[in-house]
Amino acid sequence: MSFSGPSTGSGRTAMTAFEFGRTYVVRPKGKHQATVVWLHGLGDNGSSWSQLLETLPLPNIKWICPTAPTQPISLFGGFPSTAWFDVGELSEDGPDDFKGLDASAAHVANLLSTEPADIKLGVGGFSMGAATALYSAISYVQGKYENGNPYPANLSAVVGLSGWLPCSKVLPKRMEGAVEAARRAESLPILLCHGKVDDVVLHKFGEKSSSALNTVGFHDVTFKSYERLGHFTVPEEMDVVCSWLSSKLGLDGSS
Repeated sequence: MSFSGPSTGSGRTAMTAFEFGRTYVVRPKGKHQATVVWLHGLGDNGSSWSQLLETLPLPNIKWICPTAPTQPISLFGGFPSTAWFDVGELSEDGPDDFKGLDASAAHVANLLSTEPADIKLGVGGFSMGAATALYSAISYVQGKYENGNPYPANLSAVVGLSGWLPCSKVLPKRMEGAVEAARRAESLPILLCHGKVDDVVLHKFGEKSSSALNTVGFHDVTFKSYERLGHFTVPEEMDVVCSWLSSKLGLDGSS
């Protein structure tokens, strides 16, 4: 894993190269009906989530758990960490690193691009991974990334745990008059879960993200709060994720 920063050569355009880490795959135990890319939080890797996802009673889902690039993080004073994009604060109030978001959303779409045509596709994540999953949802409904390149994947479900919505400040303007985007937003199911005592990504940012999505036309957004939950996950929350995914992806539970 490496990161090459801006080029300092004779006034040439700065280029950033992202090198993603190892990807962990959890094969479906039953009939393969859906594939979900799951994105870890800041400083984590794909392995820890793959171990948890493997224990879930969802035999028809193939899980793909990539590892983010290691890059300097503003929040840590430039100290490197695994991260999907650079961040100054873990909330929607900070400036958006669209270059990093685009690179990570493109990586997710690329991982989904080789799945069979009849397989339903989803993306989910925790904390910064949830933010990247929600950014992927925005890219999908708009049919393009911030940089203008077309977004290729056809998403059927998006899950965000303990996260926030990047680009929420510019989203209303982006969605204005975009008929096709409005149609996709209306039908894309999104599940957001957040702990009320989360001291890393505050509960209010999860709430604000849910409201922002509703405001711009996402009509199938479920927001769940958990009273004593901090910045982690609990079985009760994962049970909700399981039943929601089974319902929205039309999984039959067959082996």
